[in-house]
Amino acid sequence: MSSLKGKPNAGGQARRRAPRAIADALSSLTPSLAPATALARVQEVWPSAAGSAIAAAARPVAEHDGVLEVVCEAAVWAAELDLLAGEIVPRINARLGAETVRELRCRTG
Repeated sequence: MSSLKGKPNAGGQARRRAPRAIADALSSLTPSLAPATALARVQEVWPSAAGSAIAAAARPVAEHDGVLEVVCEAAVWAAELDLLAGEIVPRINARLGAETVRELRCRTG
């Protein structure tokens, strides 16, 4: 009997198990694929820490010694993030559970 087949039913024939949804399979696999870097962890929490509007216009691309580099789609977003850094950095760190980010550096790109 193949490993794909389940227990026999009342008629003695093997039942096949229902296929697993691809979303379920991927959701359990995805965390093991993510690199364990500060940048990867920040990218994971960025939408909730920065907010959906900012996350749509800016993305973290590098982190070095607590300085998070963020690329913005326009100069106005870079200027806005510079002004909001005092609010966003603590939210990032709170979601990470550690003082990982100490400064944002924003640029267009």
